[in-house]
Amino acid sequence: MDSEDPQERPEDISNIINGLERYNPEAVGNLEDYLRHQCENRYTDSNANRTLLKLYQLNPDRVKDEVITNVLVKALTCFPSPQFALALHLIAPHLMAPNSRAELAEAISKLRELNNQLQGAQYARFWATLDSDDLYADLTTDIDGFEELIRVRIATLVSHAYREIELSVLEQWLGLEGQAALKFVTETAGWKVDDGGLVKIPRNPENEAKKSEVREDVNVDMFSRVIRRAWEETV
Repeated sequence: MDSEDPQERPEDISNIINGLERYNPEAVGNLEDYLRHQCENRYTDSNANRTLLKLYQLNPDRVKDEVITNVLVKALTCFPSPQFALALHLIAPHLMAPNSRAELAEAISKLRELNNQLQGAQYARFWATLDSDDLYADLTTDIDGFEELIRVRIATLVSHAYREIELSVLEQWLGLEGQAALKFVTETAGWKVDDGGLVKIPRNPENEAKKSEVREDVNVDMFSRVIRRAWEETV
C-alpha cells in the first residue's frame, strides 16, 4: 500500500504537486475532486491531500470542514504511519480551537482519539470507541468501505507478526463476531481455521523465523596493533 505516491494519481494532480500550481488557489477545486475520488475508490494519496491542506493554510477563505475531516479519516486508514500527524500539523491552530469552529474542533479531537488507538494497536478499543458515538459514523460516511479498509489493514499487520492466533482474539481486533468474523478470516484474509478455533496464517517474509548469523572479522594484524600501542604507552 503506497499512500504517499499511489499509482492511481492522474498526471494533472502530479503537475500540481510537483510544480508551481501547488501554490495556486485555483488548484483547490481539482484537489478536492481528487480527494472525493480517493474516498469513493478506496485508495489514499497523502501527498496530494497535504498539498490541499497547505492551500487551505494559504487561502483560509476556501476552507471546508468536511474536506479536512475526510483527509484525516483517509490518513487513519494508513496506520501505522505518520500520515495523520503530518496532516494534522497542516491544519491552522485556530481551526482546532473550540471557541472558533466548535464542530470541527470536536471532530478532530474524535479522530485523534481513533488514530491514537490504531497507532497503539488497541484494536478492540478502537471498535468500541467507533461504536460509542454517532458522530463517528457521520465523520466516516464519505469514505467508502472505511471499516473494511481498517480490518484489512489490521489483518495485514497480524500476518506480519503471527503464524497462529485464536479466532476469539481476532474477533475482538476486527470488531466482528461469529460467522461475520469467520467469513472475513477465511474469505477476505484467505486464512484457515481449525476445529479448535485456531487461525493458521501462511508463512511470509515477515512472520517467518530467520536465523541470525553474526560474523566478526578479526585478524592477527589487528591484535598486534593493539598490543604494540599498549606497550608503547607503558614505555
